[in-house]
Amino acid sequence: MPRNYDIAELRRLDIAHHLPAQADWQEIEDLGGSRIITHAEGCYIHDGDGNRILDGMAGLWCVNVGYGRDELAEVAREQMLELPYYNSFFKTANAPAIMLADKIASLTGGRLPHVFFNSSGSEANDTILRMVRHYWQMKGEHSRTVIISRHNAYHGSTVAGVSMGGMKVMHGQGFPAPGILPMAGIEHVRQPYWYNEGRDMMPEDFGTACAQAIEDKILEVGPENVAAFIGEPVQGAGGVIIPPANYWPQVEAICRKYGILLVCDEVICGFGRTGNMWGHETMGIQPDMIAMAKGLSSGYLPISAVAVSAEIVKVIKTGGDFVHGYTYSGHPVASAVALRNIEIMEREGLVEKVRNETGPYLAKALAPLRDHPLVGEARSVGLLGAIEVVADKATGARFGGAEGTAGPLVRDICIRNGLMVRGIRDSIVMCPPLIITPAQIDELVGIIRKSLDEAEPKLRAIG
Repeated sequence: MPRNYDIAELRRLDIAHHLPAQADWQEIEDLGGSRIITHAEGCYIHDGDGNRILDGMAGLWCVNVGYGRDELAEVAREQMLELPYYNSFFKTANAPAIMLADKIASLTGGRLPHVFFNSSGSEANDTILRMVRHYWQMKGEHSRTVIISRHNAYHGSTVAGVSMGGMKVMHGQGFPAPGILPMAGIEHVRQPYWYNEGRDMMPEDFGTACAQAIEDKILEVGPENVAAFIGEPVQGAGGVIIPPANYWPQVEAICRKYGILLVCDEVICGFGRTGNMWGHETMGIQPDMIAMAKGLSSGYLPISAVAVSAEIVKVIKTGGDFVHGYTYSGHPVASAVALRNIEIMEREGLVEKVRNETGPYLAKALAPLRDHPLVGEARSVGLLGAIEVVADKATGARFGGAEGTAGPLVRDICIRNGLMVRGIRDSIVMCPPLIITPAQIDELVGIIRKSLDEAEPKLRAIG
């Protein structure tokens, strides 16, 4: 049972001392403080005002096995009593980290047999940037430093993550000047966002055009200067951008053509989210490296990892120390929890459930929303979904004349109606726990429909 918190005092302290992530701090102060989440079970979270909310975002794309798993708390306690912490420096390691690395390697089918641990997805992508560039240095190809990414991609909030990501608003904060990337050697190309950028084309033709943009950038920069292409199988924080089916196979072929490393950011897509263990499996490709986090421990403890091919590690071994790592790399408690989390997923067949049952059910449940006067598109893969809120279904025109008016308004109504979703520009995105039932999917979609109905007169008044 939750503790008897003084919610008013917590809100006061929140305003006085707590700086939340990715937030308008003044807006939170004006609202009287944050929504205080007090406890959770299964697919539901509870706030300090007594509201029970269906968590359509699995926390932050991560609570795959749902809330309240006693055995994850128990394994953490057991490991804390045995070995609460030790580092992976000084030629040392711990049993949970070693066993977790072995498990992750097996989940890649042995194609990526080496694993480097970190604490967050951002750190995982920092590790990838360092490792990719160091790999080419050890190969003697020192000019290969350029990383190609995509506009509207998200690869974390660290300096390297922001640079590889394609979020312009993030590039404009805390760096030399708007539009100037914080790190050199990063190039961005168009995203495979068919609804927003390619509706005048067949999806397959648009997929080809977006893949071609990568090859064009390689030729512009010079193949001898390009180290890697990095991309999320599905752009999550970008708005659940699901590429045309032919896009990723063509991207892989282009990378192989020019000898460029292919990196998949699986921080959101990994661990069953798309109906396979990895998003790259769903897309039919085989990367050289993958970043993972979030679903690795279902968010119960902070941990991330990078899985790396044998070829890359073989080359890096020729250079002596790889002088990179973190205090909490391979943390024994986080590793033990992640290992048990994977065991739960396998025992309960959650990946197969998403692929065969709940993923198809979500797609079927979302489809009727396409008839709603505010919905331009409803899309999903596995248990990742989004709807596009538009003023004009025929043209895709947005309320207020630009993206970003409708999404926050509909999101706030959804939350008020008992569903936690995210509004990204004018996309209402969802990513529920993998344990969600068909009945709960019906609840989720029903609340979205109700909220769209409530939002319509307000949005029509905006125009």
